[in-house]
Amino acid sequence: MRIGELSARTGASRRSLRYYEQQGLLVSTRSPSGQRSYDDDHVQRVALVRAFLAAGMSSRTIAQMVPCMTEPNMDRARQALTAMNQERDRLSATIDSLAAARAALDHLINVNRNFLATVADD
Repeated sequence: MRIGELSARTGASRRSLRYYEQQGLLVSTRSPSGQRSYDDDHVQRVALVRAFLAAGMSSRTIAQMVPCMTEPNMDRARQALTAMNQERDRLSATIDSLAAARAALDHLINVNRNFLATVADD
């Protein structure tokens, strides 16, 4: 498939797909005329890259994991595992912070509701 179809199937812009290639997150084949060509596996790869980016991972960190996903060997697997563990720890800390912020917000919502109920009763 060409870049336009990959874009349509993944929701990623053509510009994003070119960026992913530039960063080594996605690899296409080229036709004799130089047009990019992708297969169905690229749809899943783009979804994974987008999920990682949405979670706050840098393209550099994702690129550290890509070689293990495409051509695994012991060294790549070890490097990828280190990067993945670091990102998992970072995500867990972010989730914990978000949960604490939500709990604080829930408390303020209850305080505000109680105030409004008290004022309405008066």
